[in-house]
Amino acid sequence: MRYKGYSFYKAFLGVLLIVITGGCSNNEKSDAYGQFEAVETTVSSKVSGELLSFTVSEGATVAAGKEVAIIDTVQLNLKKDELLSHREAAESKIATIDAEIAVQQQKLETAQKNLQRIRAMRKDSAATEQQLDDAEGNVQTMQKQIQALETQKKSVHAEVKSLDARLNQVEQQIDDAYIINPIHGTVLTTFVERHELVGQGKPLYQIANLDTLELRAYVSGAQLPSVRLGQSVEILVDKNSEENQQLSGKISWIASQAEFTPKMIQTKEERVTQVYAIKVKVPNPDGILKIGMPGEVNF
Repeated sequence: MRYKGYSFYKAFLGVLLIVITGGCSNNEKSDAYGQFEAVETTVSSKVSGELLSFTVSEGATVAAGKEVAIIDTVQLNLKKDELLSHREAAESKIATIDAEIAVQQQKLETAQKNLQRIRAMRKDSAATEQQLDDAEGNVQTMQKQIQALETQKKSVHAEVKSLDARLNQVEQQIDDAYIINPIHGTVLTTFVERHELVGQGKPLYQIANLDTLELRAYVSGAQLPSVRLGQSVEILVDKNSEENQQLSGKISWIASQAEFTPKMIQTKEERVTQVYAIKVKVPNPDGILKIGMPGEVNF
């Protein structure tokens, strides 16, 4: 059973909607309603340290690729110098091992020549079996010493490789200390001030490209057949308290699944129906469109 005031309430809502959309042609309702949104990118610090420079401000337009902040790199550069010193010492070890291997190679060649002579002498019974065993043992000892030095050299090479990896990591951190703006856009919010101590992952500012905004609106299942990707549509936004301004846009996305009508913009009866979300790209060369601004769509 409905209350008598319910019909009056519905009529009141209808009149209120007509007043709000009074700038529409012939005071007719639009096909869909929604709000403008943009892709908002939060730029964060990748390293920890004092924020030595921070040149962005809210409302400023910043080009992609511009350096906008610098984080103190003194400790990172000290760490880099330390690693370079360790790497130089490791390279020196390799040079020393190479010199030792060269000496052992010469000794091995001498021992091998001596072994050949003793073998020849043993055939002629001019050398004893013990002399032959000693010569063979000397050659084997030289070969093992060279193998040990080669193993040691591989170990030092692995140490150098590890130091190179750590150096690359530190150099990357030093590069990351110079904050480069990733996209062309307008700074929406800043979260830090110059000389603050920032940690890794600390948000610095938020930026969005406002040259083109997207109007996220909802259409009913009955309207869906008349909506298609790339379709040009009429967009209405408030010009003043009585008039709307007409813009044009193109549908860039249509939801593949239905959802219930958002509660904040529909009556109780309409909330039980399901709708499909769409996005309309709307050029914003003059900057009149703002994030969160309401808009209307006519197909």
